[in-house]
Amino acid sequence: MNTTKPLNECCKQSLAHEESLFDQDYRFHSIAGESKDKTIGKPYLLHHPKNKKGVLLIHGLMAAPFEVRLWADALYKQGYNVYAPRLTGHGTSVSDLATRSKLEWIQAVERGYKILAECSDGIILAGFSTGAALALHMAIKYPKRFNALICISAPLKLKKFSANFASPVNHWNKALNLLKASKVTKEYVTNHADNPHINYLHCPVSSIVEIKKLMKGVRKNLASITLPSLVMHATHDPKVDVQSSKDIHRLISSQNKTFHEIDFDQHGIINGDISKQVFSQVDLFLKKL
Repeated sequence: MNTTKPLNECCKQSLAHEESLFDQDYRFHSIAGESKDKTIGKPYLLHHPKNKKGVLLIHGLMAAPFEVRLWADALYKQGYNVYAPRLTGHGTSVSDLATRSKLEWIQAVERGYKILAECSDGIILAGFSTGAALALHMAIKYPKRFNALICISAPLKLKKFSANFASPVNHWNKALNLLKASKVTKEYVTNHADNPHINYLHCPVSSIVEIKKLMKGVRKNLASITLPSLVMHATHDPKVDVQSSKDIHRLISSQNKTFHEIDFDQHGIINGDISKQVFSQVDLFLKKL
């Protein structure tokens, strides 16, 4: 019997809509010499016509869907449909990101879920860094939609000194802008990017504030998460304290939950050689489901 399941028209139209949104944003916000190639920011679906298992795979702050491409390919080889949404303000320019809110990121992920649900059953949530924060948010908000959760390097506790002052600096910026004194504002901080061919090299102060707002809501509701969960983090992550993931693992109520540390000194553990260790742990977790 032929079990092939081609993409339906609704899914095709939704995919085309997301690509159109990106094309529009890229045309309007891209900056010559700063913005990456369009292939970095484009959302994508890896579809198995004969398989129905799906993974909603969410990238991090100042990154783009290409950040999770190695991970997506590894999951696809294991037989999963994978959709990697583009968080609004990403894949274009840092000035675009500076105008965006956590609500817009959440809406992008929710649209991504609807696309994947059109061609998949039994969807797993997975994300890296801010993408992991958004995955946690989705697991809290829609507990019955998903079969499992993979949370890598979620930013419950930021390490960088500048993060502690993001909120007051953001308020200061807004006050000075009202006074038309923008020349003395500090709207961006340097991002020492693990993957400069993907990441923005500066981070809007306003985006740090949005992450902190997102994580504040997530932290209050972690106990409501009962999905089978894998939580991972680099032991010596210089940007996000490893205690973040330890706390997440401790606070979620899942009966089936695993915490695994990767011995590494960078934040970005889903690219490069270190990613092999990460994907191996992911594979072990998925095989046990």
